[in-house]
Amino acid sequence: MKELISRLKGDKGIWSFVALLALFSFMPVFSASSNLAYLGHGTGNTLGYLLKHLIHICCGFAIIYAVHNVPYHYFRSISKLLLPVVWVVLGIAMIKGTVIGGANASRWLQIPFVGLSFQPSAFAALVLFVFVARYLSKTRTEPIDFVDSLRELWLPVFITLMLILPSNFSTTALIFSMVIMLVFIGKYPVKYIGFIVGSGIVFLTFFVLISKAFPDAKFFSRVRTWESRIENFSTDKPDEDDYQIEKAKIAIASGKIYGLGPGKSVQKNFLPQSSSDFIYAIIVEEYGLLGGLGVLCLYLLLLVRFVVASHKANTLFGKLVVIGLGFPMIFQAMINMAVAVELLPVTGQTLPLISSGGTSIWMTCIALGIIIGVTKKEEEIEQEQKEAAKREEALQRLIDAELAAEEQKQHEAYSIEDKMSNPMNAVLNK
Repeated sequence: MKELISRLKGDKGIWSFVALLALFSFMPVFSASSNLAYLGHGTGNTLGYLLKHLIHICCGFAIIYAVHNVPYHYFRSISKLLLPVVWVVLGIAMIKGTVIGGANASRWLQIPFVGLSFQPSAFAALVLFVFVARYLSKTRTEPIDFVDSLRELWLPVFITLMLILPSNFSTTALIFSMVIMLVFIGKYPVKYIGFIVGSGIVFLTFFVLISKAFPDAKFFSRVRTWESRIENFSTDKPDEDDYQIEKAKIAIASGKIYGLGPGKSVQKNFLPQSSSDFIYAIIVEEYGLLGGLGVLCLYLLLLVRFVVASHKANTLFGKLVVIGLGFPMIFQAMINMAVAVELLPVTGQTLPLISSGGTSIWMTCIALGIIIGVTKKEEEIEQEQKEAAKREEALQRLIDAELAAEEQKQHEAYSIEDKMSNPMNAVLNK
């Protein structure tokens, strides 16, 4: 175990908080999967779902380890090469996407001959954030030309968002918000950011108006879902989303301070998506307010480590990569928790590293691997500087020792010369 831990390079704080979140996830997933077990095979045995989650977590940590060994500056070019691939995959998902569990829209793709499915929008977000960081780091030393930035930066961003928007508005809004945050931190001119935000609002309005003109088109079917969720959030009109929120609120209220105890949740049997979108409500029900605050604190501590890692990075690209990949992860967790307590409309965002699901876990682990790769590089640079300082100190000691030896030899030579010259001086004096 010590040998394995010694091979983990990079920020140990990030490794620790990620491991704590992953370890904590097993009990909530094991408990909350009971309704899926009843629906799937009628036995209520959740052991299979626990083993599946274990495989996802183990593969996720293997991904982190593999990615963090790749020099992070390689991802500059990789993001540019992968962006067209992302567009193709998103286009295929838009046309041939499948529904998982009847609750997540047609935004999944089945991998042939493997039997696995994945959500392309999660991978697209990861590639896009690195791509934006690459552009900002490239143009930092020269004035930004708005027309050039429209072609080199915003055109790829909007193409990606347009391919995600029809099936997943919440993910589109999250990605767009994080890109705006990233370009603001990257010193992109504020007046241009205002124009881009305004253009995004205009495009979204136009998209909604087109969906109104063609209400029966499958391409715009999700617009009605967005409208109903916003309407249900602002009114008391009953709906399936209201049912989910009510059950989540009952679960949270039942937990009180200390919770009902691990595995003793009642609302997990009634709450849809209890092991993914609404797992935070199950956590609070079983572990109480203390457990809910504990999970929140872990994410906030992870955010602090991301800020520290970004501050310590010696390159602008490294700083922006940590921010661009780390902050959306925490922001997504906050959205998931806010939905559970009805601070936001239902969005379908999972709780990173805790909710069940292979795609969300693996994409999060790729992002964490890149972030840790940045901290690993800075750690290596710091170690090299320490070793160089030690070598310089050792060299200086060697030089000092040689100088001292040379002075000793000269002193001994002068002493012998004085002894030889003293008898002659006595004779001359007589």
